[in-house]
Amino acid sequence: MSYIQFDKKQLLNLSYSLSKEVIRSNKSGAYSSTTIIGCNTKRYHGLLVAPQPGLEGVHVLLSTLDETVVVGGATFNLGVHKYPNQYSPNGYMYMRDFSADPIPKSTYRIGEVVITREFLLVEHEHRILMRYVIEKAPQEIVLRLSPFLAFRNVNQLSRTNDNIQGNYDSIEDGISIQLYTDYQPFFMQVSNDSHFVAANNWYYNIEYTEDFELGGQYQEDLYVPGYFEVKANKGDVVLFTGGPEEIKSANLLRMFNNQTRKRTARSSFENCLKVSAEQFVLKTRSTPEARKYDRTDVIASYQRYRRGGRDAFIAIPGLSLIHEDLKSFKAVLDTMLKYREGAFFPFWKYNDSQVSFEAIDTPLWFFWALQHYTQRSGDRQAVWKTYGRAMREILESYRDGTEYNIKMQENGLLSGEAEGVALTWMDTYVDGKPVTPRSGFPVEVNALWYNAVSFTLDIAGPRSTEGKKILSEWKDIPKKIKMSFQKLFWDKKRGYLADVVSSNQKSKDWSVRPNQVLAASLPYSPLDDTQITSILNVVQDHLLTPRGLRSLSPKDEHYQGTYEGLQAQRRMAYHQGSVWPWLIGHYVEAYLKVHERDEALSYVTELYRGFEETMPEHGISSVSEIYDGDAPHAPRGAISQAWNVAEIIRTGKLIEEFDQATQPVAP
Repeated sequence: MSYIQFDKKQLLNLSYSLSKEVIRSNKSGAYSSTTIIGCNTKRYHGLLVAPQPGLEGVHVLLSTLDETVVVGGATFNLGVHKYPNQYSPNGYMYMRDFSADPIPKSTYRIGEVVITREFLLVEHEHRILMRYVIEKAPQEIVLRLSPFLAFRNVNQLSRTNDNIQGNYDSIEDGISIQLYTDYQPFFMQVSNDSHFVAANNWYYNIEYTEDFELGGQYQEDLYVPGYFEVKANKGDVVLFTGGPEEIKSANLLRMFNNQTRKRTARSSFENCLKVSAEQFVLKTRSTPEARKYDRTDVIASYQRYRRGGRDAFIAIPGLSLIHEDLKSFKAVLDTMLKYREGAFFPFWKYNDSQVSFEAIDTPLWFFWALQHYTQRSGDRQAVWKTYGRAMREILESYRDGTEYNIKMQENGLLSGEAEGVALTWMDTYVDGKPVTPRSGFPVEVNALWYNAVSFTLDIAGPRSTEGKKILSEWKDIPKKIKMSFQKLFWDKKRGYLADVVSSNQKSKDWSVRPNQVLAASLPYSPLDDTQITSILNVVQDHLLTPRGLRSLSPKDEHYQGTYEGLQAQRRMAYHQGSVWPWLIGHYVEAYLKVHERDEALSYVTELYRGFEETMPEHGISSVSEIYDGDAPHAPRGAISQAWNVAEIIRTGKLIEEFDQATQPVAP
């Protein structure tokens, strides 16, 4: 039995099965995603979503592939689409089983006929492979495969139009088609002596229920050029492929088997985290002919294909733990540095042309990531030689003042403020205005600032020009920052830290938020153990859930416990109560600092193992972007989030290292 499996009763319950999604990606930048019954519920879904030369972002090429079984003169359509007021066809009614190990596998029963369907992406190519096995059949059947084509950016929707080029060319066991001139030709082939029957049909007003719930456009038209037809008997294997070039159809089965052998079985919680982590690190070349990768990114989440410095720096320490992959770790750091502008690192929203730099904390997360890289590489001298100049330039930029009024003040602390701009990780907007502006002195920013300066002084090479400059100019700064941090943020009576202090230092926001946990968890903390313990107690009382830390205390008047409704309503809840799993890593790290083995180990292990419950919940075998602040803490947002997966992996490592370091000494 598969580690993650769904039975007939679960699959037939649409309110249940439509909330379970599959995500698979490959090393070429493509992904495949849909629900476990094969019905797309959002514009991000598609069996093959891939980059296209000359076009930005990723594009839905093959939206779905509908299967029709003809047996004894009767026709049964296994596809599932949502149209206005109905689902048609109702192929999920024939499903008997779905499993995810090692690749997605669906089992269908039509009378005495049993067919299984599996799919995967080829490792280094924008190509999908699908395998159908006729497990049982009392007589010969006919299998028809109808490709629903979109050829659109993943953030858009397609509509019937006059620009489409519906003509196709015949190739070996298939066709090639290029719906629009901006796109590559798309080659579809089927094994087993199939033939293609042209139909040239549009399917109108296919609905995406999740887009509908957000209040935006939610209908699209998909083009079906026809269908592939093949005759089959019990034991036969039929393969379909769609990709950027023609291949030998006789090689499809061997290719499928070879690709399957490379997959890691999702046979445990740890294996699920491992496979999920592997999906986020994307290596790309500037041209297909280039021999070396020229950039290595962290995809922030699926299916939203965003990339940027903050997500990369927070996620890559945990993501690279899976294979102790320091090479990819360094490549991510180097890629981000390549696109640095002054102190700032980029954030690409969907496409390379949609880039922004307004983030006060991202440069400081660079130092945190570099700390982890240094610890694991063990070569402090090499790290300083490679990154010392960038470290100095960032610190000096913040000390002297830069964009968004970011500047180290007389007290050594860092402030930033820009009208209408959210500078911290709590950066959601409604009607163009930040929900949580947090202007002035944010608590986690100054904790990260203290950590960055302290780490730089610790690693600076005293014989290098960069090192001498750092040591002479910055040696007294950490002490000043620490004293000012204590004075500005700590309240002994309350027992926790202010979340943000205004630029003029006259007002303080005492909202109970998780940002203060970072001040407790960082390698260089401006807090003592008594303060850390007090903060953790407050966080445990107000913010801790089985899915991570709430972004705001439920006792706060601005608390939003559920992430539902239209887009604006959801954004109001995003950082006003929603639970963020990535913060559990910092909570556990701080907890292990101030607690002994007997009281800590079982507690933090239970928190870590609790995330195993999420594996079949939303994006199966991964961890969702956020969860409701209110019980039962339903999964929300993106179905697979890089820094969540990464920090849960790092949490497991922290527990393992703590266990080893605190082993009782044998008598």
